[in-house]
Amino acid sequence: METRAPFVMIGAFVLAAIAAVFGFVYWLHNTGGIGPRTSYHIQFEGSVPGLLVGAAVLFNGIRVGEVTELSLVPDQPRRVDATIAVASPTPVRADTKVGLEFQGLTGVPVVALEGGQQFSASGTVPTLIAEAGAGQSMTQAARDALRRVDTVLAENAEPLKTTIANLQIFSDGLARNTSKLDGIISGLERMTAGGSSTSKVTYDLRAARTFSDASRKALKSGLVVPEPTAVAMLETQRFLFSPANDVPAFANAMWADSIPKLLQAKLLESFENYDIAHAPLRSVDEGQADYQLLIDIRRFQITTDADPVADIGLSVRILDKNGKIVASRLFQETQTLDKLEPAAAVIAFNDAFARIAKGIIAWTVDVL
Repeated sequence: METRAPFVMIGAFVLAAIAAVFGFVYWLHNTGGIGPRTSYHIQFEGSVPGLLVGAAVLFNGIRVGEVTELSLVPDQPRRVDATIAVASPTPVRADTKVGLEFQGLTGVPVVALEGGQQFSASGTVPTLIAEAGAGQSMTQAARDALRRVDTVLAENAEPLKTTIANLQIFSDGLARNTSKLDGIISGLERMTAGGSSTSKVTYDLRAARTFSDASRKALKSGLVVPEPTAVAMLETQRFLFSPANDVPAFANAMWADSIPKLLQAKLLESFENYDIAHAPLRSVDEGQADYQLLIDIRRFQITTDADPVADIGLSVRILDKNGKIVASRLFQETQTLDKLEPAAAVIAFNDAFARIAKGIIAWTVDVL
């Protein structure tokens, strides 16, 4: 008896140690020890690839239990029923969201529970309904997406083919008309005075400065010179030609302002040089004027039919405060250019405008 006693004690110790190890592993596996558990039924509509009995159950990312049972429903082939056992303190509600998550590189599935506000009725085992497509893995989702894309392409193969053919026709048309498109773009750049890397050169018009003292009479006050009217072609800072033509020497030349504004400013300056004390105003904003000097621009261009000349033509009318025309006259002047270049053109325009400005001032003084 004394010889057998140590072997019995050793065997009992080994069994106790094995039981302790199994208990410890069971406690670790369930992350809650052997405490109280609550079972819940889950319904999955569709497949649950890779889900096994013993798979972990997570609530808001924390492990709270495991899957204890999986079964099929004979009369509903698409449905899978599962039973989970989770720690009793876990706040599972009737509206808790249920899904599957695939963890790790191998994509091991676990049951994921999330949130919920409603309280379940006591005394019953609530049934949780998994979200539609909860068992769908990333691979399956990608496969389904590609299948849908393939279906869309198959259904619209003919319209896509037609669209690609039309794009090819459009591309061929652009290739055939490249030179025309370049011409259109160049024309737009010239029209907008842009698109050139060369800086623009601005030229100003000179007002009439010298007047004969012997024939000078004082201007009658109360005269206004509004901005001249003109056709749209003259609302520009570019040098204009008749017949219309693009002269390379004038590609980067432009007036200091649009032609109507420039003529108004220089005519007012000419009146001031004649009689600064009674010079006319620019507008009638400050009160009703006694007279208005209305100007319509007929021509302000370089005529190139023969020798190039600067050609200015202005139609001038004087209106009283009642809008009645007191007098009207057409003023025209030309001046030959020494060379067909911007500097020579500006000199010619200055000479022609000086004669017109002096004629308008003298005529206005006589009329008023």
